[in-house]
Amino acid sequence: MDREMHSLTIAGRAYRSRLLVGTGKYRDFGQTRAAIDASGAEIVTVAIRRVNIGQNPGEPNLLDTLPPSQFTILPNTAGCFTAEDAVRTLRLGRELLDGHALCKLEVLGDAKNLFPNMPETLKAAETLVKDGFQVMVYCSDDPIQARILQDIGCAAVMPLASLIGSGMGIVNPWNLRLIIDALTVPVLVDAGVGTASDAAVAMELGCDGVLMNTAIAHARDPVRMAGAMKKAVEAGREAFLAGRMARKYHSADPSSPSTGLIGS
Repeated sequence: MDREMHSLTIAGRAYRSRLLVGTGKYRDFGQTRAAIDASGAEIVTVAIRRVNIGQNPGEPNLLDTLPPSQFTILPNTAGCFTAEDAVRTLRLGRELLDGHALCKLEVLGDAKNLFPNMPETLKAAETLVKDGFQVMVYCSDDPIQARILQDIGCAAVMPLASLIGSGMGIVNPWNLRLIIDALTVPVLVDAGVGTASDAAVAMELGCDGVLMNTAIAHARDPVRMAGAMKKAVEAGREAFLAGRMARKYHSADPSSPSTGLIGS
């Protein structure tokens, strides 16, 4: 994949925005829509086990607020701890979304830290790809595991920056860089972003996009934070394309000419 491209291409479809957002933890559907509009996101992820998109008739349906005609809905398996459970959940999501194949796979290994269970993730990814799903997958920041997921046929690999909902930012930029350099499918940071500077750093490293939820939904002003995240992702991408200056650890470099000075 050419990371110089200005649009983000996932599973053959191009998107203008490189910011993907979740739909949980907001005060109500009205705030959800306002924040997503401010973010400019085109892909919104929905936890099938926690949000109604038609599986509970008679209850408010998120798709009335975020219609698939306006957004790419990305069903996810938040809350699943086995490959079997994740596969079952995404098959339900595909049915509810009229055969929609794009999905976000996450299989958790621990209820407290929400770290991915990689053996179960790999197992689920293989099953889903064979079943025709276009799988975007939450994973550890391990370049070997990331490459295996690409080889399985996943549409995008999404290593965590830090624990889900922690707001700790990118704790291991070196591993992210290894993953970015090793893979040809899109690499998106998923989990751990706390504020706009975290999103900018992810993009400056060369990530193809950032997915977040809590950083926006739990901000004091979610709509304003969503706008800040939009700008941060765009700025980080532009900085990556521009190419930062080299770091000089033991010498300075004056910004003005050193020759032709008055009095010299």
